[in-house]
Amino acid sequence: MTRRPTTTAKFVTGEALFVEWRDAVLTGSGPVVFPHALPVPEISPGHVVLLGGAPGAGKTALVMACVVEALRHTDTLRALVANVEMSPAALLDRQLARLSGIEAEVIRHRRFTAEHAERLDAGLATIETFADRLAFLEPPFDLANVAHAADAHGADVVVLDYLQRIMPPGDVTDTRLRVNATMDMLRQFAAAGCAVLALSAVGRSRDNAGRSTYSAAAMSLASFRDSGELEYGADSAHLLAPVDDADPSVVRLSHLKCRHGAQRSVDLHFDRARQAFTLVADSAAVWPEPTPARGKRGRKPQRATPDPAFAPERLAELWKTTPAAPADAVAADDDGGDE
Repeated sequence: MTRRPTTTAKFVTGEALFVEWRDAVLTGSGPVVFPHALPVPEISPGHVVLLGGAPGAGKTALVMACVVEALRHTDTLRALVANVEMSPAALLDRQLARLSGIEAEVIRHRRFTAEHAERLDAGLATIETFADRLAFLEPPFDLANVAHAADAHGADVVVLDYLQRIMPPGDVTDTRLRVNATMDMLRQFAAAGCAVLALSAVGRSRDNAGRSTYSAAAMSLASFRDSGELEYGADSAHLLAPVDDADPSVVRLSHLKCRHGAQRSVDLHFDRARQAFTLVADSAAVWPEPTPARGKRGRKPQRATPDPAFAPERLAELWKTTPAAPADAVAADDDGGDE
């Protein structure tokens, strides 16, 4: 068979890649990873993370906490959040609750007392340190606007909350084609150097007794809504769900797919009143030391050093010693949930 040369073929040989690849391996420089407060998910340039969870499981709270902590750790990092269902003010309210230890309901209704003053000041001061590097998408909520906004803001991290509500370009009505087009664009974002955190709705699964449930034990990759191209196109996939339906305060972040290494599932305490997550002591995953991120001009950023008295993992004792708001200052409705 005679092979005809073609001018349209695009490929690279292993020989052409080998020297550069070998040198990269031998230098010991791993990929850039933006550290945050939890061992997973990995936030890394070129990495697409898919996170699913039932309504109220805490997926928005978890991703926002990870992004905010990444902003605190790396002072050159910039992030864009595209949230279809919550306003920027509501998202900031919940971060203030987590960082200050003041209940989200008290913050939402602005029912502060003198006892809250110190924690409120500390939380606001913390948010102010990264406010100029955090942006929120405004309508239209489509991927074309996400791309333009990410470029204009210089975003290193893009959060899509959630995928089924953020449309790809063009008039795509077929669900399968729409999901394919969405994942194609996410891969383009990643190829441009962005870390992508994409939240997804999930469907109910059947437990061993045949009951319909959102519990962690019953969930799998097939639980993602529009399952198929989503999990295939992602570098890692996680599901957040209660360990036990009877106790929603303990959730499992199940690591179902990891393209580049081992899967690391963790159990977390979810303080819904303050939108805060902490690792369950005996479930801590092993995690390699991340490569420090570098700024756009190549300089090594200075790591922020949060006041340890107000670090989220240290706030528990402070909460216990500070009086709560008076009962008549708190509205009866519960605003501590999460979508």
